[in-house]
Amino acid sequence: MAILLQPPKNQSSPRITPLVTLREGVVFPHSEVILSFGRKGSIKSVTQAEKNDRLIVIVSQKSPSITKPTLKDIYTVGTLCRIQRTIPVNNELHAIVKGISRVKIHDITIIDNILSAAISKLPETQQEDDYLKATVNHLISQVKTAVNLGKPNIETPMLMRLLNSTETSSVADQVASILELSTPEKQALLEQTDLKKRLEQINQHLDKEINVLKLEQKIASKTQSKFDQSMKEAVLRERMRMIQQELGEDDEGDELTSLKKKINQAGMPKAAKQKALKDLKRLQKLSLHSPESGYIRSWLETMVEIPWSKSSANNISLTKAAKILKQDHYALEEVKERILEYLAVMQLKKKRSNKKIFKNKNANSAIVPTIICFVGPPGVGKTSVGRSIAKALGRNFAKLSLGGIKDEAEIRGHRRTYVGAMPGRVVQSLIDAGTNNPVIMLDEIDKIGADYRGDPSAALLEVLDPEQNHAFVDHYLDTSLDLSKVMFITTANVLETIPPALRDRLEIIQFSGYTQEEKYFIARNHLIPKQLSTNALTPKDIALSPAAVRNISKFYTHEAGVRNLEREISKVFRKVARKIASSRSVKTPIKITPKNLSTYLGPRKFTHTIADEQNRVGIATGLAYTQTGGDILFIEVALMEGKGRIQLTGQLGDVMKESAQAALSYVRSHAKQLKIDPKRFAKTDVHVHVPEGATPKDGPSAGVAITTALISAFTNKPINRLVGMTGEISLRGRVMEIGGVKEKTIAGHRSGLKHIILPKDNRKDLVKVPPKVKKDLKFSFATNLEDVLKIALIS
Repeated sequence: MAILLQPPKNQSSPRITPLVTLREGVVFPHSEVILSFGRKGSIKSVTQAEKNDRLIVIVSQKSPSITKPTLKDIYTVGTLCRIQRTIPVNNELHAIVKGISRVKIHDITIIDNILSAAISKLPETQQEDDYLKATVNHLISQVKTAVNLGKPNIETPMLMRLLNSTETSSVADQVASILELSTPEKQALLEQTDLKKRLEQINQHLDKEINVLKLEQKIASKTQSKFDQSMKEAVLRERMRMIQQELGEDDEGDELTSLKKKINQAGMPKAAKQKALKDLKRLQKLSLHSPESGYIRSWLETMVEIPWSKSSANNISLTKAAKILKQDHYALEEVKERILEYLAVMQLKKKRSNKKIFKNKNANSAIVPTIICFVGPPGVGKTSVGRSIAKALGRNFAKLSLGGIKDEAEIRGHRRTYVGAMPGRVVQSLIDAGTNNPVIMLDEIDKIGADYRGDPSAALLEVLDPEQNHAFVDHYLDTSLDLSKVMFITTANVLETIPPALRDRLEIIQFSGYTQEEKYFIARNHLIPKQLSTNALTPKDIALSPAAVRNISKFYTHEAGVRNLEREISKVFRKVARKIASSRSVKTPIKITPKNLSTYLGPRKFTHTIADEQNRVGIATGLAYTQTGGDILFIEVALMEGKGRIQLTGQLGDVMKESAQAALSYVRSHAKQLKIDPKRFAKTDVHVHVPEGATPKDGPSAGVAITTALISAFTNKPINRLVGMTGEISLRGRVMEIGGVKEKTIAGHRSGLKHIILPKDNRKDLVKVPPKVKKDLKFSFATNLEDVLKIALIS
């Protein structure tokens, strides 16, 4: 190998000596150290040197991570050492070596698999004089001072050798070896051949260490009287902090320095950043043991965690959104259409935000000034639609459940002065999402409570108001936070329990219950594939017939959504999985049909109400809306001799009872038109009953059915059993508009009715009714009760 660094011309040719590299540390001439060698190459070099003249070159690596160093990986100045003694321990070799002189490394080579170096001695460039003697005396005096102050790494034999040394270079190198310096700093002293400069540098380092030792002693004397042994760890931290302050050093790894860096990088608004930096200065001045320091530290950590300026790409693609909604959800066409309209407005505003086409300065904002509220029965997909919206927008999603919250601080956060204070759930959701424009779903907004701790729904008024939430103030943060970029979506089962002021801020999107046909397709396309994977099955293991799926939906569930349907399907799959796992001889696929369905799910849980078998007097078929979908009700009226009293049974609500009273008043006031003897009312008791008495019932939409049943009973005319009716009745006989038309007509269709009577004002709602239902049913629209009686009563 060629010699890369040539020696001076006045020196002899380099000699070849075994070489050992140190990952860390430096060996100085005239010093004696104990070294441990673990690398195979280093052990070979030490062993070879011990066999020859015990001389070896020791040099430091520039990087401790290098395992096989080359010439460029080591320093060019090392130390020629003599091996005093070696002791092998396990796979390592411990050696006592003594430094002899500084050497220049010109090249390294491998001879007989042993690392060797071409070296030449580096001479001293300073002669002995009075200045050097005075400097050495001062240096020895400073060493004594350091020993008295408790410098830890000076052993008695080393101190004795140092005090007895007469050679200036020897004293300098021995003191350099006991200094607490980094490897590059020690290497700089080793490479310094000017003895005068080397002594001055060593004196500076030693003076600095003595100052630190004095300060430590001062701190120890102050803190010893305050803290006992159990506070030892806290004392050490306090010492370190005070030392850094006295020396004016900024430790990059220091916690406060890291906090300051995070504050500057967080992208906070100007006011929030000034407040954070001000509190950081307060924290630096506070004692570590001050209770307030913990509060400030927690507050600052929360502030830097908030994504003030970190946003998602927010790519709005209507095509992508429509595709995702179609893939993730079956039916819900009206809901999908409204969501796509919402996203279309956002897309247009984003595209045109830079064009001066808006007269209103605030109109070009890419934020749509409305909050969506999904309202519908449980299990119809409100939460999953919210996730799909976030997926379509490419935004992060966070869900915030509001059910049962009664403390206003859950929304606005606690004041920092309280023990255990923390930010509100809105801020925490923002932190969890990791961006300042996520989709945050406020689930079950209709189930918020209120007590002596405040009203959380009142706190939501600011959060859900696009005109105010750009400067939302959380009590814990105590500074403005911009929530205008967040897309809030709320969900509820009913609207009645939402406070009017909060409801006014929401755009309501109704989720209707699924029809039996829709449930079948949802099960086929989504639930069955999901449960196959969940229960470790494949389509080759089980064959679930379409009729069996329909029977599960019809006879084992009674809901508007599909949660129970999924549970029942999972129950079937679990039993099939058990069969396959417990027996190797099972023939697959296992077929599930309506005939053997009860084997897996037991007897039918529900028998859907069907139309009456024959036309009867005093029994009308009404249509009802429940949270689990639509249903039909039989309104039964019985007449008996009495004193004109009316009795209502069937667990009816106040509104339904009032409807029955209004129906009887209508019949009595129109007795002559209906050809009823008015004297009968005073001698007849009326009993109105709605079966399934264990189920609460309420609402005004049964008014028409109750009135028709009363007229049928008093006129002794039967009612057509295949006619279902719904509508609120007034005292003048007017049939008024009601809600839940889709669910009611689906229930009538499912129950075998052929003719549905609706209020005239509900004609517009037929667009929501599935085409198959509209095809199979005949619809009539009534303005007053006379229109109903013409169709319902059989003369």
